Amino acid sequence: MAYIPPHKRYSKDVRRASPIPETLHRQFKRNMNLRASTSHLDKSGKIVYADRCISKWFAVGLDDDDNFPPHIHLEPISLEYVERKSGEKPLVLVNSVVTEEDSKLERNCSRSPWEIIAEEVQQELLSSFEILRNEMDDQGSERVKPTLVARLGKFLFHGSRSMALESVDKIQVEEAILRQLRRSLYTNIPSSYMENIIDGVVPVIGVDFEEEKDVYHVKLSDNTRPDATISCKCSVLENKKLLLYKVELNPVRQMVIDVSCLDKNLDLRLMLSTKRILTTLTDDEMNSIRDLINSAVLDSDMKGGLRWPLGKASSGGRYSVTGAWHTVTKAYKSSSFRLKVRDADRFDFRSGAGEAAREIYLKLKRIVSEIQEPGAESDSISKMLEDSLRLIWDKFLCCERFLT
Repeated sequence: MAYIPPHKRYSKDVRRASPIPETLHRQFKRNMNLRASTSHLDKSGKIVYADRCISKWFAVGLDDDDNFPPHIHLEPISLEYVERKSGEKPLVLVNSVVTEEDSKLERNCSRSPWEIIAEEVQQELLSSFEILRNEMDDQGSERVKPTLVARLGKFLFHGSRSMALESVDKIQVEEAILRQLRRSLYTNIPSSYMENIIDGVVPVIGVDFEEEKDVYHVKLSDNTRPDATISCKCSVLENKKLLLYKVELNPVRQMVIDVSCLDKNLDLRLMLSTKRILTTLTDDEMNSIRDLINSAVLDSDMKGGLRWPLGKASSGGRYSVTGAWHTVTKAYKSSSFRLKVRDADRFDFRSGAGEAAREIYLKLKRIVSEIQEPGAESDSISKMLEDSLRLIWDKFLCCERFLT
Protein backbone atom coordinates (compact mmCIF):
# COMPACT_ATOMS: atom_id res chain seq x y z
CA MET A 1 0.00 0.00 0.00
CA ALA A 2 1.00 3.63 -0.21
CA TYR A 3 4.02 4.85 1.78
CA ILE A 4 3.23 7.81 4.03
CA PRO A 5 5.98 10.42 3.74
CA PRO A 6 7.44 11.89 6.94
CA HIS A 7 5.67 15.23 6.58
CA LYS A 8 2.31 13.39 6.44
CA ARG A 9 2.77 11.28 9.56
CA TYR A 10 1.25 12.05 12.93
CA SER A 11 3.58 14.17 15.02
CA LYS A 12 5.93 12.24 17.28
CA ASP A 13 5.81 14.61 20.24
CA VAL A 14 3.06 12.60 21.88
CA ARG A 15 4.20 10.36 24.72
CA ARG A 16 4.80 6.74 23.79
CA ALA A 17 1.96 4.49 24.82
CA SER A 18 2.08 1.03 26.31
CA PRO A 19 0.37 -1.65 24.17
CA ILE A 20 -3.01 -0.83 25.74
CA PRO A 21 -2.66 2.39 27.76
CA GLU A 22 -4.73 2.72 30.92
CA THR A 23 -4.77 6.50 30.94
CA LEU A 24 -4.90 8.57 27.76
CA HIS A 25 -5.92 12.05 26.72
CA ARG A 26 -9.69 12.44 26.93
CA GLN A 27 -10.14 14.86 24.10
CA PHE A 28 -9.45 13.64 20.57
CA LYS A 29 -8.15 16.21 18.14
CA ARG A 30 -10.39 15.60 15.13
CA ASN A 31 -8.60 17.59 12.45
CA MET A 32 -5.00 17.42 11.38
CA ASN A 33 -3.64 19.91 8.84
CA LEU A 34 -0.06 19.31 7.77
CA ARG A 35 1.76 21.25 5.09
CA ALA A 36 5.05 20.22 3.61
CA SER A 37 7.84 22.75 3.41
CA THR A 38 9.47 20.85 0.52
CA SER A 39 8.23 18.43 -2.09
CA HIS A 40 8.44 14.76 -1.19
CA LEU A 41 7.98 11.42 -2.85
CA ASP A 42 7.68 7.90 -1.57
CA LYS A 43 10.63 5.54 -1.85
CA SER A 44 9.27 3.79 -4.93
CA GLY A 45 8.81 7.07 -6.80
CA LYS A 46 5.10 6.42 -7.26
CA ILE A 47 3.56 9.11 -5.10
CA VAL A 48 4.69 12.71 -5.25
CA TYR A 49 3.35 15.43 -2.95
CA ALA A 50 3.35 19.06 -3.98
CA ASP A 51 5.53 21.52 -2.10
CA ARG A 52 2.48 22.86 -0.26
CA CYS A 53 0.26 19.80 -0.26
CA ILE A 54 -2.58 20.01 2.24
CA SER A 55 -3.26 16.85 4.22
CA LYS A 56 -6.14 16.35 6.63
CA TRP A 57 -7.80 13.45 8.43
CA PHE A 58 -10.93 13.32 10.54
CA ALA A 59 -13.67 10.91 11.52
CA VAL A 60 -17.43 11.27 11.05
CA GLY A 61 -19.54 9.53 13.67
CA LEU A 62 -17.81 10.67 16.87
CA ASP A 63 -19.79 11.19 20.05
CA ASP A 64 -20.89 14.56 21.46
CA ASP A 65 -17.45 15.08 23.04
CA ASP A 66 -15.65 14.37 19.76
CA ASN A 67 -14.39 11.03 21.06
CA PHE A 68 -14.68 7.65 19.41
CA PRO A 69 -17.78 5.76 20.60
CA PRO A 70 -17.09 2.61 22.65
CA HIS A 71 -18.41 0.38 19.85
CA ILE A 72 -15.53 1.46 17.54
CA HIS A 73 -12.38 -0.64 17.83
CA LEU A 74 -9.09 -1.19 16.05
CA GLU A 75 -8.67 -4.79 14.96
CA PRO A 76 -5.77 -6.53 13.17
CA ILE A 77 -6.61 -8.18 9.85
CA SER A 78 -4.85 -10.56 7.47
CA LEU A 79 -4.06 -9.16 4.01
CA GLU A 80 -1.35 -11.14 2.23
CA TYR A 81 -0.47 -8.36 -0.22
CA VAL A 82 -0.06 -5.77 2.53
CA GLU A 83 1.73 -8.10 4.94
CA ARG A 84 4.20 -9.14 2.25
CA LYS A 85 5.16 -5.50 1.68
CA SER A 86 5.13 -4.23 5.27
CA GLY A 87 5.92 -7.39 7.22
CA GLU A 88 3.03 -6.93 9.63
CA LYS A 89 -0.73 -7.10 9.87
CA PRO A 90 -2.53 -3.78 9.36
CA LEU A 91 -5.32 -2.54 11.62
CA VAL A 92 -8.79 -1.33 10.67
CA LEU A 93 -11.48 0.59 12.51
CA VAL A 94 -14.42 -1.75 13.11
CA ASN A 95 -17.93 -0.80 14.21
CA SER A 96 -19.37 -3.54 16.44
CA VAL A 97 -22.91 -2.13 16.06
CA VAL A 98 -24.77 -3.93 13.31
CA THR A 99 -26.40 -1.07 11.38
CA GLU A 100 -25.94 2.63 10.74
CA GLU A 101 -29.33 3.32 12.32
CA ASP A 102 -28.26 1.55 15.53
CA SER A 103 -25.09 3.64 15.64
CA LYS A 104 -27.06 6.87 15.31
CA LEU A 105 -29.31 5.89 18.20
CA GLU A 106 -26.30 5.95 20.52
CA ARG A 107 -25.56 9.62 19.93
CA ASN A 108 -27.29 12.88 18.99
CA CYS A 109 -26.79 13.66 15.28
CA SER A 110 -27.58 17.35 14.89
CA ARG A 111 -26.10 17.66 11.39
CA SER A 112 -25.91 15.35 8.43
CA PRO A 113 -22.51 13.72 7.80
CA TRP A 114 -22.18 15.23 4.31
CA GLU A 115 -22.63 18.72 5.77
CA ILE A 116 -19.87 18.01 8.29
CA ILE A 117 -17.53 16.71 5.59
CA ALA A 118 -18.26 19.62 3.23
CA GLU A 119 -17.55 22.14 5.98
CA GLU A 120 -14.26 20.44 6.81
CA VAL A 121 -13.18 20.17 3.17
CA GLN A 122 -14.21 23.40 1.45
CA GLN A 123 -11.56 25.80 2.71
CA GLU A 124 -8.76 23.30 2.11
CA LEU A 125 -10.05 22.71 -1.41
CA LEU A 126 -10.19 26.43 -2.22
CA SER A 127 -6.73 27.00 -0.73
CA SER A 128 -5.28 24.10 -2.72
CA PHE A 129 -6.73 25.44 -5.97
CA GLU A 130 -5.35 28.90 -5.26
CA ILE A 131 -1.88 27.45 -4.76
CA LEU A 132 -2.29 25.30 -7.86
CA ARG A 133 -3.54 28.19 -9.97
CA ASN A 134 -0.37 30.14 -9.23
CA GLU A 135 1.77 27.14 -10.13
CA MET A 136 -0.12 26.50 -13.37
CA ASP A 137 0.52 30.07 -14.48
CA ASP A 138 4.24 29.32 -14.28
CA GLN A 139 4.13 26.04 -16.22
CA GLY A 140 6.05 25.69 -19.45
CA SER A 141 5.45 23.12 -22.14
CA GLU A 142 4.11 20.35 -19.89
CA ARG A 143 0.32 20.58 -19.86
CA VAL A 144 -1.09 20.35 -16.31
CA LYS A 145 -4.49 18.77 -15.68
CA PRO A 146 -6.10 19.09 -12.20
CA THR A 147 -8.46 16.33 -11.05
CA LEU A 148 -10.60 16.05 -7.93
CA VAL A 149 -11.32 12.41 -7.13
CA ALA A 150 -13.45 10.72 -4.48
CA ARG A 151 -11.87 7.34 -3.74
CA LEU A 152 -13.67 4.64 -1.80
CA GLY A 153 -12.12 1.94 0.35
CA LYS A 154 -11.03 1.15 3.86
CA PHE A 155 -8.27 2.89 5.77
CA LEU A 156 -5.53 0.61 7.01
CA PHE A 157 -3.45 1.70 9.99
CA HIS A 158 0.15 0.51 10.08
CA GLY A 159 2.80 0.34 12.76
CA SER A 160 1.32 -2.13 15.22
CA ARG A 161 4.58 -4.07 15.51
CA SER A 162 6.31 -1.19 17.30
CA MET A 163 3.41 -1.09 19.75
CA ALA A 164 3.29 -4.88 20.29
CA LEU A 165 -0.34 -5.07 19.18
CA GLU A 166 -0.15 -8.19 17.01
CA SER A 167 -1.45 -10.46 19.75
CA VAL A 168 -4.39 -8.19 20.60
CA ASP A 169 -7.73 -9.02 18.96
CA LYS A 170 -9.49 -5.75 19.71
CA ILE A 171 -8.09 -2.34 20.72
CA GLN A 172 -10.21 0.51 22.06
CA VAL A 173 -9.60 3.58 19.89
CA GLU A 174 -7.71 6.32 21.67
CA GLU A 175 -5.73 9.34 20.54
CA ALA A 176 -2.33 8.07 21.67
CA ILE A 177 -2.75 4.87 19.64
CA LEU A 178 -3.92 6.50 16.40
CA ARG A 179 -1.17 9.12 16.52
CA GLN A 180 1.47 6.40 16.34
CA LEU A 181 0.06 4.69 13.26
CA ARG A 182 0.58 5.39 9.56
CA ARG A 183 -2.45 5.29 7.29
CA SER A 184 -3.17 4.07 3.75
CA LEU A 185 -6.34 3.49 1.73
CA TYR A 186 -7.14 -0.07 0.67
CA THR A 187 -9.33 0.25 -2.43
CA ASN A 188 -9.98 -3.41 -3.31
CA ILE A 189 -13.73 -3.72 -2.71
CA PRO A 190 -15.95 -6.85 -2.60
CA SER A 191 -17.45 -8.16 -5.85
CA SER A 192 -20.95 -7.85 -4.34
CA TYR A 193 -20.38 -4.12 -3.84
CA MET A 194 -19.30 -3.62 -7.45
CA GLU A 195 -22.35 -5.55 -8.67
CA ASN A 196 -24.63 -3.39 -6.52
CA ILE A 197 -23.10 -0.19 -7.91
CA ILE A 198 -23.48 -1.33 -11.53
CA ASP A 199 -26.92 -2.94 -11.21
CA GLY A 200 -28.51 -0.90 -8.42
CA VAL A 201 -26.89 2.54 -8.17
CA VAL A 202 -25.97 3.42 -11.77
CA PRO A 203 -29.60 3.18 -13.04
CA VAL A 204 -30.92 5.63 -10.42
CA ILE A 205 -28.30 8.40 -10.18
CA GLY A 206 -28.64 9.90 -13.65
CA VAL A 207 -25.46 8.75 -15.34
CA ASP A 208 -25.02 7.48 -18.88
CA PHE A 209 -22.60 4.79 -19.99
CA GLU A 210 -19.67 6.49 -21.72
CA GLU A 211 -17.09 3.87 -22.67
CA GLU A 212 -15.13 0.79 -21.69
CA LYS A 213 -11.34 0.87 -21.94
CA ASP A 214 -8.84 -1.97 -21.86
CA VAL A 215 -5.48 -0.35 -21.10
CA TYR A 216 -1.98 -1.53 -20.29
CA HIS A 217 0.10 0.88 -18.22
CA VAL A 218 3.89 0.55 -18.34
CA LYS A 219 5.66 2.35 -15.51
CA LEU A 220 9.18 3.58 -16.22
CA SER A 221 11.95 5.12 -14.17
CA ASP A 222 14.03 7.85 -15.81
CA ASN A 223 17.51 8.41 -14.43
CA THR A 224 17.30 12.07 -15.48
CA ARG A 225 14.09 12.51 -13.44
CA PRO A 226 14.81 10.74 -10.12
CA ASP A 227 11.69 12.25 -8.53
CA ALA A 228 9.28 10.95 -11.15
CA THR A 229 7.75 7.86 -12.66
CA ILE A 230 6.73 7.92 -16.31
CA SER A 231 3.42 6.24 -17.12
CA CYS A 232 2.89 4.94 -20.65
CA LYS A 233 -0.70 4.14 -21.63
CA CYS A 234 -1.05 1.49 -24.29
CA SER A 235 -3.75 -0.34 -26.21
CA VAL A 236 -3.37 -3.77 -27.84
CA LEU A 237 -3.11 -4.20 -31.60
CA GLU A 238 -4.39 -7.20 -33.54
CA ASN A 239 -0.87 -8.66 -33.68
CA LYS A 240 -0.81 -8.70 -29.84
CA LYS A 241 1.67 -5.81 -29.70
CA LEU A 242 1.21 -2.69 -27.60
CA LEU A 243 0.41 0.67 -29.16
CA LEU A 244 1.66 3.61 -27.10
CA TYR A 245 -0.79 6.53 -27.14
CA LYS A 246 -0.01 8.68 -24.09
CA VAL A 247 3.07 9.45 -21.97
CA GLU A 248 2.64 11.33 -18.70
CA LEU A 249 4.36 11.86 -15.39
CA ASN A 250 2.98 10.34 -12.23
CA PRO A 251 0.32 12.45 -10.45
CA VAL A 252 1.33 15.13 -7.97
CA ARG A 253 -0.92 15.28 -4.93
CA GLN A 254 -2.06 18.80 -4.07
CA MET A 255 -4.61 17.92 -1.36
CA VAL A 256 -5.51 14.71 0.45
CA ILE A 257 -8.55 14.69 2.76
CA ASP A 258 -9.18 11.37 4.50
CA VAL A 259 -12.53 10.73 6.19
CA SER A 260 -13.07 7.70 8.42
CA CYS A 261 -16.81 7.01 8.16
CA LEU A 262 -17.54 5.22 11.43
CA ASP A 263 -21.16 4.38 10.59
CA LYS A 264 -20.26 2.89 7.21
CA ASN A 265 -18.19 -0.06 6.03
CA LEU A 266 -16.29 2.09 3.54
CA ASP A 267 -14.21 5.23 4.07
CA LEU A 268 -13.68 8.24 1.80
CA ARG A 269 -10.63 9.99 0.42
CA LEU A 270 -10.99 13.28 -1.46
CA MET A 271 -7.85 13.95 -3.45
CA LEU A 272 -6.86 16.86 -5.67
CA SER A 273 -3.98 15.94 -7.94
CA THR A 274 -2.37 17.05 -11.16
CA LYS A 275 -0.91 15.14 -14.09
CA ARG A 276 1.64 16.47 -16.48
CA ILE A 277 1.33 15.28 -20.06
CA LEU A 278 4.79 15.08 -21.63
CA THR A 279 4.62 16.91 -24.95
CA THR A 280 8.27 17.83 -25.55
CA LEU A 281 10.04 14.48 -25.64
CA THR A 282 12.79 14.33 -28.25
CA ASP A 283 12.83 11.73 -31.02
CA ASP A 284 15.59 9.83 -29.21
CA GLU A 285 13.58 9.81 -25.97
CA MET A 286 10.44 8.58 -27.70
CA ASN A 287 12.39 5.91 -29.56
CA SER A 288 13.88 4.62 -26.31
CA ILE A 289 10.45 4.47 -24.69
CA ARG A 290 8.92 2.77 -27.73
CA ASP A 291 11.71 0.18 -27.67
CA LEU A 292 10.61 -0.81 -24.16
CA ILE A 293 6.94 -0.89 -25.13
CA ASN A 294 7.63 -2.96 -28.25
CA SER A 295 9.66 -5.46 -26.21
CA ALA A 296 6.73 -6.24 -23.90
CA VAL A 297 5.09 -9.63 -24.23
CA LEU A 298 1.42 -10.11 -23.36
CA ASP A 299 1.15 -12.86 -20.77
CA SER A 300 -2.10 -13.40 -18.87
CA ASP A 301 -0.29 -15.68 -16.41
CA MET A 302 1.91 -12.81 -15.23
CA LYS A 303 0.78 -10.26 -12.66
CA GLY A 304 0.23 -7.02 -14.52
CA GLY A 305 -0.35 -8.97 -17.75
CA LEU A 306 3.09 -8.19 -19.24
CA ARG A 307 6.61 -9.57 -19.18
CA TRP A 308 9.90 -8.61 -20.80
CA PRO A 309 12.55 -10.94 -22.24
CA LEU A 310 15.83 -11.07 -20.33
CA GLY A 311 17.75 -7.84 -20.78
CA LYS A 312 14.88 -6.04 -22.53
CA ALA A 313 13.40 -4.22 -19.50
CA SER A 314 15.71 -1.23 -19.90
CA SER A 315 16.62 1.02 -22.80
CA GLY A 316 19.59 3.21 -23.56
CA GLY A 317 20.80 3.20 -19.98
CA ARG A 318 18.15 5.79 -19.16
CA TYR A 319 14.71 4.17 -18.92
CA SER A 320 13.82 1.01 -16.99
CA VAL A 321 10.53 -0.79 -16.47
CA THR A 322 9.40 -0.56 -12.84
CA GLY A 323 5.82 -1.77 -13.06
CA ALA A 324 3.01 -3.03 -15.23
CA TRP A 325 -0.75 -2.57 -14.87
CA HIS A 326 -3.63 -4.01 -16.83
CA THR A 327 -6.93 -2.20 -16.25
CA VAL A 328 -10.39 -2.69 -17.69
CA THR A 329 -12.50 0.35 -16.86
CA LYS A 330 -16.16 1.17 -17.43
CA ALA A 331 -16.93 4.89 -17.33
CA TYR A 332 -20.30 6.54 -16.69
CA LYS A 333 -20.88 10.28 -16.92
CA SER A 334 -23.26 12.98 -15.81
CA SER A 335 -23.04 16.76 -15.91
CA SER A 336 -21.43 16.72 -12.45
CA PHE A 337 -19.07 13.76 -12.32
CA ARG A 338 -17.63 10.69 -13.99
CA LEU A 339 -17.99 7.33 -12.29
CA LYS A 340 -15.32 4.74 -13.02
CA VAL A 341 -15.62 1.03 -12.25
CA ARG A 342 -12.28 -0.68 -12.69
CA ASP A 343 -10.69 -4.11 -12.57
CA ALA A 344 -6.96 -3.61 -12.08
CA ASP A 345 -4.10 -6.11 -12.12
CA ARG A 346 -0.85 -4.54 -10.91
CA PHE A 347 2.74 -5.66 -10.46
CA ASP A 348 5.63 -3.66 -9.01
CA PHE A 349 8.99 -4.88 -10.33
CA ARG A 350 10.94 -3.24 -7.51
CA SER A 351 9.07 -4.82 -4.60
CA GLY A 352 8.09 -7.99 -6.45
CA ALA A 353 4.52 -7.54 -5.18
CA GLY A 354 1.34 -7.59 -7.21
CA GLU A 355 -2.40 -7.62 -6.67
CA ALA A 356 -5.63 -7.81 -8.63
CA ALA A 357 -8.26 -5.38 -7.35
CA ARG A 358 -11.79 -4.12 -8.00
CA GLU A 359 -12.03 -0.35 -7.57
CA ILE A 360 -14.68 2.36 -7.85
CA TYR A 361 -14.06 6.10 -7.81
CA LEU A 362 -15.67 9.35 -8.90
CA LYS A 363 -14.09 12.29 -10.70
CA LEU A 364 -15.86 15.44 -9.49
CA LYS A 365 -15.40 17.36 -12.72
CA ARG A 366 -18.08 20.04 -12.24
CA ILE A 367 -16.56 21.26 -8.98
CA VAL A 368 -13.15 21.53 -10.66
CA SER A 369 -14.63 23.48 -13.58
CA GLU A 370 -16.54 25.82 -11.26
CA ILE A 371 -13.54 26.62 -9.08
CA GLN A 372 -11.44 27.47 -12.14
CA GLU A 373 -14.01 29.97 -13.41
CA PRO A 374 -13.14 33.65 -12.76
CA GLY A 375 -15.29 35.03 -9.96
CA ALA A 376 -16.49 31.64 -8.76
CA GLU A 377 -18.76 32.04 -5.71
CA SER A 378 -18.05 30.06 -2.57
CA ASP A 379 -21.76 29.45 -1.94
CA SER A 380 -22.13 27.76 -5.31
CA ILE A 381 -19.07 25.61 -4.70
CA SER A 382 -20.32 24.72 -1.23
CA LYS A 383 -23.67 23.61 -2.64
CA MET A 384 -22.06 21.42 -5.31
CA LEU A 385 -19.71 19.93 -2.72
CA GLU A 386 -22.59 19.11 -0.38
CA ASP A 387 -24.67 17.59 -3.19
CA SER A 388 -21.78 15.38 -4.31
CA LEU A 389 -20.97 14.27 -0.78
CA ARG A 390 -24.61 13.47 -0.04
CA LEU A 391 -24.76 11.26 -3.14
CA ILE A 392 -21.53 9.53 -2.13
CA TRP A 393 -22.71 9.03 1.45
CA ASP A 394 -26.12 7.66 0.47
CA LYS A 395 -25.15 5.52 -2.52
CA PHE A 396 -21.45 4.67 -2.47
CA LEU A 397 -20.48 3.97 1.14
CA CYS A 398 -22.99 1.15 1.64
CA CYS A 399 -21.11 -2.11 1.59
CA GLU A 400 -21.09 -5.47 3.28
CA ARG A 401 -18.63 -5.72 6.16
CA PHE A 402 -15.22 -6.84 4.93
CA LEU A 403 -11.57 -6.76 6.01
CA THR A 404 -12.48 -8.34 9.36
